[in-house]
Amino acid sequence: MCLAIPAQIAELLENDMARARVGNSETFLAVSTALLPEKVEVGDYLIIHAGFALHKLDPAEAEASLDLLREAVQAVDGRPANF
Repeated sequence: MCLAIPAQIAELLENDMARARVGNSETFLAVSTALLPEKVEVGDYLIIHAGFALHKLDPAEAEASLDLLREAVQAVDGRPANF
């Protein structure tokens, strides 16, 4: 199962690869952008599955998704989410 947490591109690498940060955490992923029909830039938000970016998100949509996920974690765990 994939939770589809938006990840923001922090750095563009060679060969259609990017380094993306998961939410506000210190977790970074190496991601292939080869499957996306459009070019990506630093700051863009992506939905990633199995190391491949599947969809580029509108920034407002990404932030809204992250806010909802943080609220859900806090409701279940009682602590603020670290992403």
